[in-house]
Amino acid sequence: MSTIKGISQTEFAFDGSGLRVAIVHARWNRVIIDALVAGAVAKLRERGVKESNIVIQSVPGSFELPFACQKVIAGSHIQMSGGGVTDLLGGLNLGSNSPNPASRTGTPAPMAVAVPGGPFDAVIAIGVLIKGATMHFEYICESVSRALMRVQLDTGVPIIFGVLTALNDDQALERAGLGKDGNKGHNHGEDWGLAAVEMANQTRRWSEGKFA
Repeated sequence: MSTIKGISQTEFAFDGSGLRVAIVHARWNRVIIDALVAGAVAKLRERGVKESNIVIQSVPGSFELPFACQKVIAGSHIQMSGGGVTDLLGGLNLGSNSPNPASRTGTPAPMAVAVPGGPFDAVIAIGVLIKGATMHFEYICESVSRALMRVQLDTGVPIIFGVLTALNDDQALERAGLGKDGNKGHNHGEDWGLAAVEMANQTRRWSEGKFA
């Protein structure tokens, strides 16, 4: 069935070979999240973004996405300047040296590794919010949307809004290409990967005063 929804294709394919892109995703509704991240990565690779230039970080939920995106962008500038950074998401130590090990997992938190390269050209923020019986859904949707917009305006780095705000499970599954009963839907992660490459390229051009 035809639809008017969805992003229209650009006149040409943007080149991602010189770009560095971060994906920051929540872990709630993990089956859907995994599909969306995979879709985004596939399109980044398709546009030429190198495997080493795709950095994936995770946070507990969507509410943490804006803070994480801000810190990841800042951390990439530290890498470029040659400074050391132990943990891009706040220096939290979840290992046995924690002041209160019993209250935390015994698995040490993944530490950020200094990877040669410039700052991130774009960040894709991915989360899945599904409406429940309380106002929690509305509060989180509004807060995360506004905060992600503020982060990209403050940092000058395009942030692709990859937060699904679905009214039920089926809507979320369809938007990850996992729909049921013959209607698998479309994986929106693919659109976000393409959008990241486009916006990164456009931002570079605009920053140089080029508009054609």
